[in-house]
Amino acid sequence: MIMASGCGQTGDTLAEAIERGYITVGFANEKPYAYKTADGELTGEAVEIARVILERLGIQEMRGELTEFSSLIAGLQAKRFDIVTAGMFINAERCEAVAFANPEYSIGEAIAVKKGNPLNIKSYEDIANHDTAKVAVMAGAVEIGYLEKSGVSKERMVIVQDQDAAINALQSGRADVMTMTGPALQSRLDTAQDPNIERVTDFEQPVIDGQDVRGYGATAFRKEDTAFREAFNAELEKMKESGELLEILRQFGFTEEELPGDATAEELCKP
Repeated sequence: MIMASGCGQTGDTLAEAIERGYITVGFANEKPYAYKTADGELTGEAVEIARVILERLGIQEMRGELTEFSSLIAGLQAKRFDIVTAGMFINAERCEAVAFANPEYSIGEAIAVKKGNPLNIKSYEDIANHDTAKVAVMAGAVEIGYLEKSGVSKERMVIVQDQDAAINALQSGRADVMTMTGPALQSRLDTAQDPNIERVTDFEQPVIDGQDVRGYGATAFRKEDTAFREAFNAELEKMKESGELLEILRQFGFTEEELPGDATAEELCKP
């Protein structure tokens, strides 16, 4: 077990959590990253990876604080919770506000449409080029920026609070398309089991500012919690090397293709 130096000193989040026996994590109820089951159990790939690491750091209990995705960073800064376990993508803008651990997965985007894809939408550009197509997207999600840079105006976006609201917008006809990361979208479709909506399997991944938008998700810490983040990273690296990371990811619909490779938060935070 790794113990933080200066256990009990004010401002040492890891030491304080070890001392009290639990840590509070922010999550957005987004499958498969972090969500509560029907019986109230907190789970998801980000949660289960963090659970293993935190136990090895001496923290035996995780308590979830449900928060809208767009408010997770503000909640972390305001100390409503100690870390964010929500599969949050690392990007330069977020790196100005929080400190990310190294990535635990990497994935691309996905879309779902009405059965048969009546509007023939296969890319974000297709949404932009259609006269009336509307797309459901979660508030605060990285997809909003991708859509804007692909030419989709805000007026054509149906901004929703969570995944359930996105799928409801598609089912009800308020949106013609819904978008989120691949595993998240597949998870919602598997849960909904609605024969009238389907994933677009030949979706073209967006290229934004000449760059592949493949995203890398990680646990987020407050800027001052450097020792905590470094201890977390050390345990995460051991999980990568042992294959334990992939074992956990596979439980939530990820494959070897979604492993983060050698990518680091430092590299991904660069503008």
